[in-house]
Amino acid sequence: MDKTKLGSMTAKGGFANEKSICKKFNCWKQDKEAQKWLQIMGYDIKKIKSVNAIQISTRIKRDVLQKYNVDKNEYEQFIKYKKADAQIQIYIKIGNILKIENLSLKKANRNANYNQIDKRSVDSYQEMWGFDNEIAYWLKLFTGELIPHIEKTKGMLKELRHKIFRESRRLFLDEIPEKIQQKIVDFFEENKIRIVSDIIKGKGGLAADWMLVTKLNKTEGTTTWILKDINFVMNFFGKGEVCISPKGSLYIGKITMQRKGGTPDPTKLQFKIKPCELFTGDSDYASG
Repeated sequence: MDKTKLGSMTAKGGFANEKSICKKFNCWKQDKEAQKWLQIMGYDIKKIKSVNAIQISTRIKRDVLQKYNVDKNEYEQFIKYKKADAQIQIYIKIGNILKIENLSLKKANRNANYNQIDKRSVDSYQEMWGFDNEIAYWLKLFTGELIPHIEKTKGMLKELRHKIFRESRRLFLDEIPEKIQQKIVDFFEENKIRIVSDIIKGKGGLAADWMLVTKLNKTEGTTTWILKDINFVMNFFGKGEVCISPKGSLYIGKITMQRKGGTPDPTKLQFKIKPCELFTGDSDYASG
């Protein structure tokens, strides 16, 4: 079976970053990979007039939104839910029609495992998803925003007063009362579609339409890539049960929710995926 139909291939050279990928799209007339990507997106190369690929900055000021075809009135939602790393502006010859494709770009490494896809404070997620204050309280204990022994001195955590925790600075989900564990699991199960969409696709003018995962092999001088529609990606990583992991974090299908830790933002929640798993979802994929 032709791998281009499935969206994965191994190519010569290295292009595992936003700048080089945008450069390939901008050289689409000569670049074979860029042509394959456009075809996977559903475009007839012969009908394309021009392509303009723009790398999207992590921080974007309101006065440059027009560059990305985003209305200034959408700025707050745009910043809050931005998931695209590159925007591909495609002009079609007939009628000079402008088509916009937003790409989420991920680097994969067979040994590096996880890639962070979203990170925010518990309060930010509560505002987004509407879980109650009880869930917010225990999630803050999970991230270390609230310290267990300090909460005990306030007369809180009475049901855990005799329990010895694995870490002094925070709780793991499997250390909190079982009824709260179940409440957290139930909330994420009931709202899984919305949550997975927010952390993978996003919303607004720079929500992701596609995910391009690249894996650089420095030894062989090749890059293996896979390009998938964002709905496929959400279904792939979101499929599976919501449950407490063996290490006391939360599984949402193939997505892991855990405490950020480290620096900066040690007490934020983060969601992580293993981009390499997207290759294994392609039954015709062979390691390059």
